[in-house]
Amino acid sequence: MTFVSTQSYVATKDLTVAVNAAVTLQRPLLVKGEPGTGKTELARQVAASLGMDLIEWHVKSTTKAQQGLYEYDAVSRLRDSQLGEARVHDVSNYIRRGKLWQAFTAPQRVVLLIDEVDKADIEFPNDLLQELDRMEFHVYETAETVRALHRPVVIITSNNEKELPDAFLRRCFFHYIRFPDPETLRAIVSLHFPGIKEALLTTALTQFYEIRETPGLKKKPSTSEVLDWLKLLLAEDLAPEDLRRDAKSALPRLHGALLKTEQDVQLFERLAFMARGNR
Repeated sequence: MTFVSTQSYVATKDLTVAVNAAVTLQRPLLVKGEPGTGKTELARQVAASLGMDLIEWHVKSTTKAQQGLYEYDAVSRLRDSQLGEARVHDVSNYIRRGKLWQAFTAPQRVVLLIDEVDKADIEFPNDLLQELDRMEFHVYETAETVRALHRPVVIITSNNEKELPDAFLRRCFFHYIRFPDPETLRAIVSLHFPGIKEALLTTALTQFYEIRETPGLKKKPSTSEVLDWLKLLLAEDLAPEDLRRDAKSALPRLHGALLKTEQDVQLFERLAFMARGNR
């Protein structure tokens, strides 16, 4: 089984090579890239392409590695013991299985997504090294060892908010998703809006890349944002000539889909003011 582009996802050649290399090596695939370039969606499409179920573990700033294995609910057990519940004598009733446990014990091989690993504490990746290496972990409360029935395809995403430990990086196959070039972005748009007129698409993408390349922009619009923008353009039934920017502010039509900070909106207003002053 090899990963290829799907009907709803355009995978570049280097991305497909990275995914298939990680699957062959049986190592986690660490995917980095700016937000909105399809890192999380990649895991869903890999699962669809390979015919596997997907288990998603979305990491937060408060997430601990132990939660991916299991959690022991001592409070519930104490409450049940006070109430005289019979189930209190079986500690397994108070073990909550985490996403790794679910992936390890799945009857068929699955894709395990560990999403935005860099959101958690710096020790989070290191705390998972042994489990991802050996594909097993020990449950101390029940004295059992959970071993993977089938080694999952592990995809880990990062927005580069913090550096990841070298020991963790060494165990991963790494790929950086670059922002798509115009040809690739055109193919992505065609998947989502197959009936879009060529003239509108060309004008919109030209303007979009001009916006992305504007010096001083705090947050560059991403792939997901250009898709939102195009959806609005089509809903408004706008023509290419309707996309001419406002001379007073140089802002694009429906700019709220592309520009997400007041600093960036003010930047285009200043650029328009300077352009009028130089005339």
